[in-house]
Amino acid sequence: MKLFGKYEMEGVEISDLSLRQVVSLKPVNIPHSFGRHAKRQFAKEKVNIVERMTNKLMRGGTGEKTGGKVIRTHGGMQGKKLKALKLVENALDRVAKQTNENPVQVLIRALQNSAPREDVTRVAFGGISYQVATDISATRRLDLALRNITLAAIMGSFNKGKSLDVALANEIMATAKGEVQASYAMRKRDEMERMARSSR
Repeated sequence: MKLFGKYEMEGVEISDLSLRQVVSLKPVNIPHSFGRHAKRQFAKEKVNIVERMTNKLMRGGTGEKTGGKVIRTHGGMQGKKLKALKLVENALDRVAKQTNENPVQVLIRALQNSAPREDVTRVAFGGISYQVATDISATRRLDLALRNITLAAIMGSFNKGKSLDVALANEIMATAKGEVQASYAMRKRDEMERMARSSR
């Protein structure tokens, strides 16, 4: 069984040991589980990674500050799973054409490159709160990487004359190559880790 009838899932390798336990590469034709895992704790680890990225594209009403102005990233995709799936399929087709690789492998590389390892948390001692560096669990690392990649695609197509599938493909390829200047997700990872280092 191939993803979208085109891409093999079996030969895809995950070199990051912590992400390997939470990334599902279960072979599916159409990555749509109809939310059957939604109410069970940690069940999203069993949802195919491409479907999880599709779900992240259907974002709620949030704003992201870039260049001094807030970009609203809600509206167009809420509840439109089939539209989001078509956009993801088009983005993966574009990645496959430009890299001559399995696009799922390129996506996994992008997730490994953009998943932060440290974050800061607030700890209170005697009424005084401190920022303390902490390690991030594998599940949260993957969630942050998926969120940043899809958010970069949404912002990259917002009022730019570029379609969402093109912006998503560009972000996946830039992050997979490790191009920090071109990849929003890698810049966010570096920013989080830099804040954690300064809080040690």
